[in-house]
Amino acid sequence: MTEHINIAVAGCGGRMGRQLVRAALEQGLFVSGGTEAPSSSLIGRDIGRLVGQDPIEVAISDHVSAAAKDCDVWIDFTVPEATLQALAELSARGVKAAIIGTTGFDSAQEAAIRAAAAKMAIVKAGNFSLGVNLLEALVRQAAARLGDDWDIEILETHHRHKVDAPSGTALMLGAAAAEGRGHALPDQARAPYDGPDARREAGEIAFAVRRMGDVVGDHEVSFGSNLEIVSLRHTALNRSVFAHGAIKAAAWAVRQTPGYYNMSDVLGV
Repeated sequence: MTEHINIAVAGCGGRMGRQLVRAALEQGLFVSGGTEAPSSSLIGRDIGRLVGQDPIEVAISDHVSAAAKDCDVWIDFTVPEATLQALAELSARGVKAAIIGTTGFDSAQEAAIRAAAAKMAIVKAGNFSLGVNLLEALVRQAAARLGDDWDIEILETHHRHKVDAPSGTALMLGAAAAEGRGHALPDQARAPYDGPDARREAGEIAFAVRRMGDVVGDHEVSFGSNLEIVSLRHTALNRSVFAHGAIKAAAWAVRQTPGYYNMSDVLGV
């Protein structure tokens, strides 16, 4: 990339944060700031050295205001409360754009993000992988073509440390399936099967969750009738796939007017 873009990375010392920093530097963007929790031993460390590269003379901070001082785009894959606190600071500082990969927001928090999008371009996605966003489009199309009489089951697997369930990607795929049928996901999603009477009802979109090992992310959407089953699946082999997608979104978002966007907008899918 030849365009000069300054990015700041929230939680830059975590597994995803380091991937984001590395991807940004590899693609020619400048990392102008990064945050970690006040208790972190990484505070004050050079962000370039953090990912095994030459020093860039930018230190990790425990304050959003310091990390966002010179940034054009804020990238945040942390937790809902921290993301929302950062957005309030970013809006006040006039930062152009934010890329949000954080998952697990409730409806009130989602509304707060949309409100913040009145002042900056926000790209929010449950998954920044190109393959997953293609899968989303295919799921929407399959649900529309197959009709309400086909069962839809979504299975997702992630590493043992993931907090929220179902994953943001699984919910994104469920929303696409519901949209293909002309419905909203809350109208068709069902609770996990459990108890002595857990029969499946017609038209439901059900989720199953597995947590094990260090699985990066595996999502499968299955459509079943009484005669056949069609399954669509995506497996992430390396966390860098999400980081590179987020950096692509950052380069796109910085040129947009304020608004609420997703990866379909970025990729034109």
